[in-house]
Amino acid sequence: MQQSPHRHGQAGLRTATRRHFFAQSGFGIGAAALAQLLNQPLSASEPAGTSVNPLASKPPMFAPKARSVIYLFMAGAPSQLDLLDFKPVLQKYDGQNVPAELTKGERFAFIKGAPKLLGSPYEFKRCGQSGAEISELLPHLQEVADDIAILRTVHTTQFNHAPAQIFMNTGFQIIGRPSMGAWATYGLGSESSDLPGFVVLISGENQPDGGKACWGSGFLPTVYQGVEFRSQGDPVLFLTNPEGVSPAARRQSLDLLKSLNETHLASNGDPEIATRIASYELAYRMQSSVPSLINIADEPASIQAMYGTEPGKKSFANNCLLARRLVERGTRFVQLYHRGWDNHGTSSHDDIITRLPSVCQEIDRAAAALIKDLKQRGLLDTTLVVWGGEFGRTPMNEARNNSKFLGRDHHPRAFSMWMAGGGIKPGITLGETDELGYNPAVDPVDVHDLHATLLNRMGVDHTRLTYRFQGRDFRLTDVSGSLLSKLVV
Repeated sequence: MQQSPHRHGQAGLRTATRRHFFAQSGFGIGAAALAQLLNQPLSASEPAGTSVNPLASKPPMFAPKARSVIYLFMAGAPSQLDLLDFKPVLQKYDGQNVPAELTKGERFAFIKGAPKLLGSPYEFKRCGQSGAEISELLPHLQEVADDIAILRTVHTTQFNHAPAQIFMNTGFQIIGRPSMGAWATYGLGSESSDLPGFVVLISGENQPDGGKACWGSGFLPTVYQGVEFRSQGDPVLFLTNPEGVSPAARRQSLDLLKSLNETHLASNGDPEIATRIASYELAYRMQSSVPSLINIADEPASIQAMYGTEPGKKSFANNCLLARRLVERGTRFVQLYHRGWDNHGTSSHDDIITRLPSVCQEIDRAAAALIKDLKQRGLLDTTLVVWGGEFGRTPMNEARNNSKFLGRDHHPRAFSMWMAGGGIKPGITLGETDELGYNPAVDPVDVHDLHATLLNRMGVDHTRLTYRFQGRDFRLTDVSGSLLSKLVV
């Protein structure tokens, strides 16, 4: 039976030598991250068999709906019960003990004893023609209610932040698997000649708990890992020439390195050497392309106001605008991480009365602006936008150490996300949770279902996008996952 060309990738990438295997075992970032930047054919002077370009644009398996993905990852887990899943019954029984049969045998991260139900202190409004119920904490999202699809029954197997974030990004809870962005660029390549195919942007309190494994390449060649762009200083580490090094001197050194690397590549066939050659070349080109890309100050004042950007500062708004600029220029997968959603209620710094409204203000305007901006530019139809965290929050008050601040513990059983564009049905709500918002009641959505649907919108069958490693074929969705047919057009 004829195999799909996507099954094991290009011939040059299939050859995973012993040296390549051990090189992949490390998790260093630094200059190695530039290996992701390959996106240009090698020159005609290269030895036979070394001209494979891992990030050359590849045809999809079938007609795609989306060319690019912008994934807005809310690290820390937003409270779905205060934002996207209104529960009147939960409001009615606010402050009463949770039914014992509901939590019997349940394992929580921090809740002890018999917790009390916690209704949302916020008003919900039916928005747009769709009538989607959205919290007052997200007034700008309310304006684009008819452009998004709300998923209310997403569930996961993990209830601690780091493994849950890694699971949501890689389909497995332990470090070592490729991220969804790596899989997408492995299967489809990139349409940009002078920018990475997979870019990561970070804002909020800190890095996500899962760390750089959330956008790593795992056992795929390192050419596919995400490249982190920074808001301050050099946008990409090690890209700027050191003081006293002229462009001509840099060019000469790269030519010498290329010659040495080509000799090394011809002797052992390690695909990471081909990656290194091309990463240096693209990094040289990026010295010109990236500064102009990062300079969002050249956007019209009306666009700046719509997003709420502050050029030169680190913010989610700046990153949303930069994400739009990246997909305009052909970047395949852009992932924004914004940390600050871990609302346990141990103090005013992590409760749902003070901190939750604050973090919503940090992201609401810009996320809605991204939808509006993509739409007015004719890009929303071909750009899939995803918003959500690693799990949800409990319908009960955590009350850790008898805290008087209101907060919610980790809840993997049911949480909400939203998606827009890229072949997603606009203005729908998929799934229903039970009357307390504890478990899915209708149309449960597994993490692997999300991944299967994301790849499907990009023209890729998740069961056929595989990579052979340690004697078996791996895929993003492992051995499960189904297309969410009610979600797509």
